[in-house]
Amino acid sequence: MAWNPEQYTLFSDHRLRPAMDLLSQVPLNSPSVIYDLGCGTGNVTALLSQHWNEAIITGIDSSKEMLAKARKDHPSIEWKLDDISQFSPTSKGNLLFSNAALHWLDDHETLFPTLLKQLRAGGVLAVQMPNNFSAPSHQNLYDLALSPEWVDRLGPLVRPAPVHNIDWYFDLLSPLVEKINIWETTYFQILKGKDAVLEWTRGTALRPFLAALDETESKLFESQYAEMLMESYPVGQDDATLYPFSRLFIVVQTPEE
Repeated sequence: MAWNPEQYTLFSDHRLRPAMDLLSQVPLNSPSVIYDLGCGTGNVTALLSQHWNEAIITGIDSSKEMLAKARKDHPSIEWKLDDISQFSPTSKGNLLFSNAALHWLDDHETLFPTLLKQLRAGGVLAVQMPNNFSAPSHQNLYDLALSPEWVDRLGPLVRPAPVHNIDWYFDLLSPLVEKINIWETTYFQILKGKDAVLEWTRGTALRPFLAALDETESKLFESQYAEMLMESYPVGQDDATLYPFSRLFIVVQTPEE
């Protein structure tokens, strides 16, 4: 299942804003070793590099396509092809930063404590995850995939919501860290153009479903999904669609030695 960097970056301003909000809450002055987990095309990694220009920064992603664009656009940064669920660096980090990536992984009760072990004393894990899985944009997709017409091929791709509630993460992480900052924000995104919400999901949630179908099937599935989205997110004035999108933020710091 390949990523499409061009599709993903169609809404780069909207996708970048949560990363900047996350960055503003990192309580570190001069981290020396930073890892960007699930770096994608590297736009956020570049922000980290600008913010801490003396740090050793590595962007890590499992997509060759995304890393190819990252290397092209930001050749001075180190990029590494790797599975972030198996992240185990030879040199532990002062900061593990992950923007819109960890929701693709399951077993957060194991994943988060494992990531904390890859931090130096006083290190920070900063995570932002989409938390929009009950919204019409996602629920319509799941309902269609589970309909009689598509369930045999697409039903297995429907996952339980991968992101838990705030209380769950607080209970998991607070015994393991010195400081914890956790919050949720809903961004009311104004998207322009025809089928704007469809274009958004093409770059993320819709990808695995289309990848499981041939060209004819994917066009039919997408057209049915587009009709459902138009009912849920009608186009308003100035060809604009208001698309609320919730995101969960977690910033934790380990104890100093």
